Amino acid sequence: MIDKQPDRDANRPAMISPPARILLVDDHPIVRQGLAELIDQEPDMSVCGEAKSTAEAWQVIETSRPDIAIVDISLQDTSGIELIKDLKVRHPELPVLVLSMHDEALYAERALRAGAKGYVMKEEATERLMAALRRVHSGEMYLSERMSSRLLSKLVDGAHEIGSSPMERLSDRELQVFELIGRGCGTRQIAEKLHLSIKTIESHREHIKSKLKLANSAELFQHATYWVQFERPSP
Repeated sequence: MIDKQPDRDANRPAMISPPARILLVDDHPIVRQGLAELIDQEPDMSVCGEAKSTAEAWQVIETSRPDIAIVDISLQDTSGIELIKDLKVRHPELPVLVLSMHDEALYAERALRAGAKGYVMKEEATERLMAALRRVHSGEMYLSERMSSRLLSKLVDGAHEIGSSPMERLSDRELQVFELIGRGCGTRQIAEKLHLSIKTIESHREHIKSKLKLANSAELFQHATYWVQFERPSP
């Protein structure tokens, strides 16, 4: 009769996964501090680095090797959408969750097309953010129920959704230029900020006028200024 050997595996301590390492990319120090305090309270998460710009983000990514990046739409040196596009190319293994004040109806789909795995508005409860982080870390995607329903309806009804905002016709870059016009930036200033030629910015301006059915540059400026002040949530 063979004696039953003790189950050695049963006596081994359970393997505990290390906390998910999270990078915060937001140009507001108070926001980063608040997020870090919330995330570090979770046993399965920890903040490994912070950045206020894309330049800082690249440095932190190389030194800290995060598991997830939380990125805002508005950054000091460029749009968060552009950073997400670059991350998808240079670090496709790094999932990105967008956390922003900007309306998900206008930006969530753009963020997903750029390569983000989820979108959460800053007005949401902390529990929603933590749930989104865990879902993204597990390889899934996260959107609010309202946004998920909106995208599903858009898929079923076709690309030209009835009642959609004219702003949705603008490309990511056109929307960026439109916002800068509304913030009072001239063509040369926009070109320098976005590292593009003046001719390219002028071309974007013409496309914006055409898509929004604006007659001239004065109407473009008025429309952009009004949108920035009254229709777009401030970051």
